This record gives sequence, C-alpha cells and structure tokens, in this order.
Amino acid sequence: MTDATSRRENLLDLDPAAAEERLRAFFASRGEPAYRAKQVVRRLWSAPAADFAAITELPIALRRALDEAFTMPRLELAARQKSTDGTEKFLFRMADGQGIETVAIPEGNRLTLCISSQAGCALQCAFCATGAMGFQRNLKLHEIAGQVREMKLLDPPLDVTNIVFMGMGEPLMNWKAVDATLTVLNSPDGFGIGARHITVSTVGVLPGIIALGERPEQFRLAISIHAPTDDLRQTLMPVNTKYPLADVIEAAKAFDRRVTFEYVMLGGVNDRLEDALNLARLAKECRAFVNLIPLHPGGSMGFTPTPSEAIVRFARELRREGVEVAVRKSRGKDIAAACGQLRVERLGRRAPRVAQQNGHVEVA
Repeated sequence: MTDATSRRENLLDLDPAAAEERLRAFFASRGEPAYRAKQVVRRLWSAPAADFAAITELPIALRRALDEAFTMPRLELAARQKSTDGTEKFLFRMADGQGIETVAIPEGNRLTLCISSQAGCALQCAFCATGAMGFQRNLKLHEIAGQVREMKLLDPPLDVTNIVFMGMGEPLMNWKAVDATLTVLNSPDGFGIGARHITVSTVGVLPGIIALGERPEQFRLAISIHAPTDDLRQTLMPVNTKYPLADVIEAAKAFDRRVTFEYVMLGGVNDRLEDALNLARLAKECRAFVNLIPLHPGGSMGFTPTPSEAIVRFARELRREGVEVAVRKSRGKDIAAACGQLRVERLGRRAPRVAQQNGHVEVA
C-alpha cells in the first residue's frame, strides 16, 4: 500500500448514512450540489462500481477528485469453483494476503450467500475445518460486506436474496464490524436485503446474542448447538466452558424472535435416541426450529457422517416430541465446500494468532 493510498478514506468502511454525510461534505467543499453524494452512495453497494472511473454519471474531473480522496477496495478473487448441484465457492484474497471463503447456494428462486466474518476461527470446534486452521484476524466492514458486493460485480452478476453468517469465523466475536455490516446489508441505500432474509449464526456468544436482540430489525438468529448436554458439548466445542448450554438456552428464550438450532450429525457421537430426546427438550424450552446438518465429508476432521436413514429416524423422534425440524441438504460435495478447505488448498496454512482484544464482543 502506498502512502497516497493509506491517506485516502475507505468509503466501504462506512455505513450508508455516514458515507453520504462524508460525501456531502466533500462535494460541498468543491461547490458541487448535494445530490452528487447520493449518486456515489448508490454506486457503493446497491449498484456497485468497480472503481471511481466506472461512475460515468459523474464528470471525469469529479471521478478523479474522488479517486484522490477516497478508496473503494475490491476483494481479489483467487479461486472460483462450481458444483454439479449449482453451489459455487469463492476464495477471496485480501490486501494483507489473508484468504476468506464465500459460498453461493441456489435453491429455486433464492440465492443464499454464506459469508465469512473472520479469517480463520479461534473456537476450535472438533468437527470444523475452519477451527483447525486457527484464528488469523477479524474482518473489517468492507471485507464482510465486500463478499456480497463482489457477487454484484461478477459478469454476469449473482443476485443474492439471502445472507447467512455461517462462513469462516464466529460473527459475534467480531460484533463491531458485523453490526455495521448488518446495517449495510439491510439498508435501502446498501444492499436492501430484508432483515428476515439475514441470519447470524453463533456458537452461543451471549453478549452478542443480547446485542443482536437489541437491534430493531427482525434479523434471524441461529445457534450452533451440536450436542444436547454439557458433557458432550464440552468435548466438541471448548466454548461451552464459557457459555454453557443452560445460559445459551436462556439467551435464546430472551431473544424475541424465532431461533434456529444448528445440529451437525456426527455418526455414533450425537445421533442416538437419547440425544434426540434431550435436543427436543432444549428446543421446546425456547420454541426453536431444529436444522439437522449432514456432516460434510470433506471437512469431517476424523468424524463419520451419520447415515442418511439414521438422520431421518432422528428427525422423526424430534417431530414426535413436537419440535419442528428440517434436514439440510449437503451441498457442494464435489468442490470441497466445507469451510476452510479451499483456503488451505490454495493459500496454505498460517500459524494461528491469539485473538486480539478487539476480537471480543463489544456490547455498546
């Protein structure tokens, strides 16, 4: 990065209101009309421009002036793979060389984008390929929202209808950037995606659940349960020490919108009848919908996927107990769509880092 670049302000690290305010001041200082700010804000997210030169509704002199004062950094597309089932996986390389993954999943007239919030992950869940690579750093606003922006800049573009924070990282341990990203995703001056079409998935980081619940929009919450007892969950998810199941369930009960439980099916580990009954009890406590997830064989970390017929039996037991349940389709098996695999394959492993102080949840 040159000195000139580092001095320029990154418009994509501002939410739409802040970006418009900053641009209004910029144009006012040049004697330009205020509507110019709206023109540029539109080209940040809703109809993104690849660079300032592409904002052809502005005079050339203004485009050059914007380029001298601001930046709109792109994410470098390092790899793109497409599965036979239509799922697409993208590896983006950021300015410091870190890599993150994004997955686009088509289903009928919907296109769900699974986005990353951290490079790597510090939580070390036993069955997760991302956790095995360790934590590298938090992503900034422009790097999280940029994954959606890059879909619009593809030729032809991908029209994203739904967002899930289920890619690399724990979103609620990067709350400051995720909070701002939610605004960009939902705002009419951002991507304009309805709040009910945006889901934040967490292992159960309690301060972040509270912060998400305090937002007025109807964002969805998914909690990675993966085991219905503390003893078993502790062996699979070390975070259970800090956020035990009882506390997570209480937080889910307090969340004033519907909660989904994510439950990865691990053969011989968490797929017994006893597990189904315990899971049903937890789900009924907070009226949760249960999403059963077949273990992706490419990222299994030594675990064996539960056979499909056993998953069907498990789902039947949950329904018998009065719990709503769905079995998620396993997508992208032929392109290593389990999180983290493509990054390791193309960019290699890096030594993990200790999560920085700003990686902790900030509830403010």
